[in-house]
Amino acid sequence: MTTASIAAGRPLDVLFISPDSSARAYQGLATTYAAIEPPTWALLLAQSCRAQGFGCAIMDCDAEKLMLSDAVARVRLLQPRLVVFVVYGQNPNSGTTSMIGATALADEIRAQLPQFPIAFVGSHTSALPKEVLALPSIDIVFQNEGVYALHNLLRGNLRDDVAKVAGIGYKKRDREGKAVLFMNPSQSVVPQERMGIDLPGYAWDLLPYRERPLDLYRAHFWHAGFDHGKRTPFAAIYTSLGCNFGCDFCMINIINRTDSGDDVHAAQSRGMRYWSPGFIADELEKLARMGVETVRISDEMFFLNRRYYEPLLQQVVERDLNLRMWAYSRVDTVRPGALDLFREAGIGWLALGIEAGSQLVRKEVSKGSFQEVNIREICSTVRASGIHVISNYIFGFPDDTHETMQQTLDLALELNTEMANMYPCQALPGSPMYRQALREGWQLPTDYAGYAFLSYECQPLATKHLSAAEVLRFRDQAWQTYFTHQPYLALVEDKFGSQERTNIEDMAKIRLKRRLLGD
Repeated sequence: MTTASIAAGRPLDVLFISPDSSARAYQGLATTYAAIEPPTWALLLAQSCRAQGFGCAIMDCDAEKLMLSDAVARVRLLQPRLVVFVVYGQNPNSGTTSMIGATALADEIRAQLPQFPIAFVGSHTSALPKEVLALPSIDIVFQNEGVYALHNLLRGNLRDDVAKVAGIGYKKRDREGKAVLFMNPSQSVVPQERMGIDLPGYAWDLLPYRERPLDLYRAHFWHAGFDHGKRTPFAAIYTSLGCNFGCDFCMINIINRTDSGDDVHAAQSRGMRYWSPGFIADELEKLARMGVETVRISDEMFFLNRRYYEPLLQQVVERDLNLRMWAYSRVDTVRPGALDLFREAGIGWLALGIEAGSQLVRKEVSKGSFQEVNIREICSTVRASGIHVISNYIFGFPDDTHETMQQTLDLALELNTEMANMYPCQALPGSPMYRQALREGWQLPTDYAGYAFLSYECQPLATKHLSAAEVLRFRDQAWQTYFTHQPYLALVEDKFGSQERTNIEDMAKIRLKRRLLGD
């Protein structure tokens, strides 16, 4: 099923494109092990625009593995009034790393189909709207999530009236043909009281599929219990948007910005907005009826506000949706009394942001917002409830030394959770740390691939004590240590099975190449 057949029968106002950057972002892990997630923000924007009466389509280049030539041919066939690249992704850094594929395809469309206006929306665009607008193939940028700006833009002719649309930047040519950039006044994001009205769900029917809905998408390897056969069909949804915290290394709140100034970062736009529990339960039921069992709850802070998660999970239990889900939590927001409800609703994994083994290092980058908790006790409590833990660790915070990074690895090996993510620290565009890096002259990546944690070009920050290469080498060695650690492999075999252990051993044989390390 293609985008063209879905969109047939009505004028196409906007084509939302989800680009494919997987080959460079994940190297050898892209083919089998990396997840392929539904483009959640493309789905939200498409449904929002359809509710306003606009014709929409989605082209997911990652799911369909479209070559540039095939993607351009699809645009030519569909003849949209506006092409919108929706550049988000699976992880906080993905808005930047997805620019790899987005800019390559935008350049190709501009070269072959110059009549179509091209717009970019997403976290990287919100972080650096002027820089993105300055790229030669881009005509319009959205300064934040873009819901109201997009509606207003589509109501016009996309030419002379763009100057009146708040929340965008646009480009015009002067008499000499030189591009002149204009940034319009900012626009609001969807307020809490209009979440279900102006963001009325997901346009699931616009996604491509092979034989049944969402079968081109696959869950994270661990989400399916390390069983490749359970990874598809797969869906991901938000029950809320944003985060109440303002950690230095995080940029997720940058899409909430309503300040068009140059020195804006994510911590200045913190806050959360929720859909109603019944609204989200309806979306989950739609997915269950489509045959989806594996679902990611993408909220950064799902396990935070019991007024929202408790009635939602109760409805999931009452509707008997039989979903396999996972969600995020901070270690200091886990409420042991809620874990039985989580498990009963089908949440079999909690992703815990442990970040660093050193309390002092963690406290510095989180601006002291972490409560003093016993991480070992929290992990033990979660696992005792029958919920698996995926621990997130970051190596190379500004105050990190070899000793503190070793503390983080030692903690990971001690906790021996069912899964662990290990990231090198980077100053992601939109984060407070990025602005600090610019002020203090820290070395940053020179291309988008440099922000991809698993890419050949990956370039983390140097710390006060270590070079970027030392940080990256330690991270890669720590990952290998963890996933070849005999107590970990024994745990996997005991909990999931011998074949699943073999699957992990096969994954650990794939070695990443790193330019920074001389590969």
